Amino acid sequence: MSQVPAPEDQGAPVTALNWQEPPGNRWAFWHVADILPTHLVSRGDGPVRPLPFSALPARTGRADLLAVPVARAGGPATTVGEVLDGTYTDAYLVLQDGELVTEWYGSLGAPDRPHALMSISKSVVGCVAAVLIDRGLLDPDRAITAYVPELAASGYAGALVRHVYDMRSGVRFVEDYANPASDIRRLDEWVGCREMAEPGRGEEPAGPRGLYRFLATLKAEAPHGERFLYRSAESDVLGWVCERAAGRPMATLMSDLIWAPMGAERDAILLEDGFGAAVHDGGLCATARDVARFGQLLLAGGVVPEGLGGAGGAGTGGTRPVVPPQWLRRAWAVDADARTVFAASPAEWAFPGGWYRHQFWFRPGDHGDVLLCLGIHGQMLHVSRRTGTVCVKFSTWPGAQNPAYLEDTLRAFDAVGGFLAGREPAGPGGRRLAGVVSGLSRRPDTAPPRPTVV
Repeated sequence: MSQVPAPEDQGAPVTALNWQEPPGNRWAFWHVADILPTHLVSRGDGPVRPLPFSALPARTGRADLLAVPVARAGGPATTVGEVLDGTYTDAYLVLQDGELVTEWYGSLGAPDRPHALMSISKSVVGCVAAVLIDRGLLDPDRAITAYVPELAASGYAGALVRHVYDMRSGVRFVEDYANPASDIRRLDEWVGCREMAEPGRGEEPAGPRGLYRFLATLKAEAPHGERFLYRSAESDVLGWVCERAAGRPMATLMSDLIWAPMGAERDAILLEDGFGAAVHDGGLCATARDVARFGQLLLAGGVVPEGLGGAGGAGTGGTRPVVPPQWLRRAWAVDADARTVFAASPAEWAFPGGWYRHQFWFRPGDHGDVLLCLGIHGQMLHVSRRTGTVCVKFSTWPGAQNPAYLEDTLRAFDAVGGFLAGREPAGPGGRRLAGVVSGLSRRPDTAPPRPTVV
């Protein structure tokens, strides 16, 4: 796997301002708590969900997985190993039917070390919202401002909770990492800066900054509910709403509702903005094994084996629900409305035939539709029901986004699943090169690196 020296070996200090810039990000993504303020997401004191090693036939060992052929987009055929080696992989892990097939860590990582997940965090926040809805604490058809009146003068006035968890509000927010003046870069600055804003600086108010104060500055540009557009601000608003609905901070909600009940092995951490507000859109850091456990939870329809994670709902058939199964059924079940708004968005160019729902991406793959949780700089969770596989990849791409790295890795995971399940690819054919699925930009990340926490 491609590696670069750790910053202490280069004499290059890593700070809160440059922690995502190469080459220091390779060290920083494994040491986020040493650089930035965080909250603990406790695993609790319940049993750990086991990840037994797979008893695969000798021919299906790790070396064979790396040799599985991959039809690279717009280029010559390659192998899974070559894709992983060429895409700044920090760690990768594969489960099939809940068993650990293979895992690998670079020299800076380890099975017990948390790594920055970036926007994979959004999917965990979405599952928190699902549990609160199921328990009657959160109403998807209630106005956001009923929970967070501080947003009454913002573009979120009139938006419903379901609008933000499906990213269908009419709020203007440009998620273009290549543009230093875009809203996502402004969000980064407000989260990472505790200084007072200068009076009269455009429309930005003077005073302390921070995530929640930034959200209150956003304006609407379209009717709520009529479009899909991926925006990190939607997840931040959803997290804020969940906290108000439950009366507890997000780190506690994640712990009590998802992390402990699913049988996590290690505590996770969640970035905060310096004023105590959790960075809901991309602040979670966790181990590869626990991300795989989260993926297995999604693959199983939201249930875990009976006896994991303590009390919390009656189990049936040897399983117990953690995430309400109907939340995941709705997410997987694409309908005309979800496809129509997705097809009209820039994301259709990235994932033709795909959709976005409940803080998850969905993409037609070589072996059926795949659920994806994605984060910038190459964080990926790939869940295939058809092959029974969960694939995790941690990365430190030099740029926030790289369409070729993304598409090649997704194709590699499709190929791994097909190989393990003994299936020949029967994909959609003629897939286009994936663009930037987490924003509006279809350009390379050519702007100077900027601090970001999404």
